[in-house]
Amino acid sequence: MSDTKEIIVAGGGAAGMVAAIAAVREGAHVHLFEKNEKLGKKIFITGKGRCNVTNACDMEEMLAAVVSNSKFLYSSFYGFTNQDMMQLLEQAGLRLKVERGNRVFPESDKSSDVIAALSSILRKEGVEIHLNHKVEGLVVKDGVCRGIRVGGRVWDGDRVIVTTGGLSYPSTGSTGDGYGWARESGHKITDLSPALVAFETKEVDTVKELQGLSLKNVEAAVYDGRKELYRDFGEMLFTHFGVSGPLLLSASSYAAKAIRKQPLRLVIDLKPALSREHLDDRILRDFSESKNRQFKNSLTHLYPAKLIPVIIRRSGIDPDKKVNEITKEERARLVQVTKELEFTLTGLRDYKEAIITQGGISVRDVNPGTMESKHVRGLYFAGEILDLDAVTGGFNLQIAWSTGWAAGKGAAREA
Repeated sequence: MSDTKEIIVAGGGAAGMVAAIAAVREGAHVHLFEKNEKLGKKIFITGKGRCNVTNACDMEEMLAAVVSNSKFLYSSFYGFTNQDMMQLLEQAGLRLKVERGNRVFPESDKSSDVIAALSSILRKEGVEIHLNHKVEGLVVKDGVCRGIRVGGRVWDGDRVIVTTGGLSYPSTGSTGDGYGWARESGHKITDLSPALVAFETKEVDTVKELQGLSLKNVEAAVYDGRKELYRDFGEMLFTHFGVSGPLLLSASSYAAKAIRKQPLRLVIDLKPALSREHLDDRILRDFSESKNRQFKNSLTHLYPAKLIPVIIRRSGIDPDKKVNEITKEERARLVQVTKELEFTLTGLRDYKEAIITQGGISVRDVNPGTMESKHVRGLYFAGEILDLDAVTGGFNLQIAWSTGWAAGKGAAREA
């Protein structure tokens, strides 16, 4: 009889493919099961079809970008780093490039090339890939995982790695199957929520008026009552239902739990580089150059055209008033609106639009070094199914790569 151990990977996404590669390179025989007709369906749509593979920052910055349970990731992040992932892809013939914010993309700007590179490694390493095979559950006996149920039959394995993803973008196959299996086998599932997703706002008419407007170099802060949940600088976008863009997508991860309980306050500083005094000086300078103009016609240097009617309304200044008649108090209101443009956040968009799922299998139930379950021997978890998430910029894919590698290596070595 062969000493080679049979390892089953359930789920052919980012974490599953890397877990299979790690396990086979440790000498295991690996079966990779995927319910879709092809591997990496969610990778295909990430980064707007370009695939933000990882982030080229140092690993301490990588850990700082993690929103939930960053300490848990210390071992797996350093065990398989962003540089390791980039090297894995480059050795498979994929050329990469680093863009603004240290975001790493394939040079071709095609996510399909990332999937092709990983698929090529899997084939060369001899991983048996089973497409169109929906895993129906785990086979657990006496506290040990013995295999999976698929197609009405039991498939035996020495170790099983579950990488079935979360609930975001269900059209790609992320339908939360693994949560049920984990719960049935004694694991806690923390509260689930869409994350890296747009917000809906109370001010529907205003955002519809601003729909399509992108603001760059603004600062956004989100408050739960007086408590500041998030503050950062960057780019945002108004939509027909609320606010989106990189700045707000990241905010959603910090606000997901709080917004389920009550509406939150969004405060936008349109001119974060200027203090209130300097902004007032700037307004005075603009006004001095157009003394006889009406207020409504004097703001084109300060704000995008679409935003001017909203600023005028919020300032309470008569739009037809001559600039040279505007009082110091009215100017102070204009400064206030510019530095604190407020909206009420009422909720998050749903999983169909969410980049990731926040929440998942409690990391307290999982060994951080090997990703093995603390409740069921021979059972491993990796990727989005775990209660781990980060802001935008390639960090969430690195969570999948690193935990997948740890699970594959851990399963093969333990086996």
